[in-house]
Amino acid sequence: MTEVLSGQPPELVIARLRAAIENGQAWYPAMLEAAAAWPLESEEYAGRHYQYLIGGEALDLILLFERFSRELEDLIPAQERDNLLFRGIAPQELTSDELLAFLGEVRYRQYLNYFYGITVEEALLVVTQSEVRKEHRSLGVRREGTVIDEAFVQLYERTHDEMLDQFRREKRYSKTSTIKIHQLKEFTYWLFKYRLLHSEKARVASDTNKSLNYLKKYARRLQQKSG
Repeated sequence: MTEVLSGQPPELVIARLRAAIENGQAWYPAMLEAAAAWPLESEEYAGRHYQYLIGGEALDLILLFERFSRELEDLIPAQERDNLLFRGIAPQELTSDELLAFLGEVRYRQYLNYFYGITVEEALLVVTQSEVRKEHRSLGVRREGTVIDEAFVQLYERTHDEMLDQFRREKRYSKTSTIKIHQLKEFTYWLFKYRLLHSEKARVASDTNKSLNYLKKYARRLQQKSG
């Protein structure tokens, strides 16, 4: 079910976004301002489910940009659009203060929740799995089938399936063989909050720095490829 978060109809937000770009405003800042005014937590659009707010707290800004882009294909350069949607490379760099000014306090906080709770947490899982594989190689063993569970035990002290079962019980989601994309993101956000609650502060800070360093290196590689 679509949930409305503010009073502006989505059609009006889209219309104002189009007008702003047509009147000369750069499309990326215009989209950020539209994101600040966007009224929907989720919606069904063009035969697809769009879940913009994960766990009621984390804003999937890239998904919202994708939604806007589908309405404005004639106004946005395809290469710039693809760089943003598929590589996370914005057409212009903005400071934290500038992002806050465009998004407003509520949306900016939700954006940070998504970044640290989902993007950084996903990176931490990737880095930890890489460390597990490296340890396997140093021991001369090949156990690819156990890598994910070993990483989960290191981070959350339980296996992937144990954590997923607990998540589903808490959220009252049915236990199925598949999980929807937005539920997977919600699971990642739930893992982040679980780790904050059950880990020492020094460990959390260390893991966060490790993830941020990985993301910086990854972003540099993407920049080199796109450039």
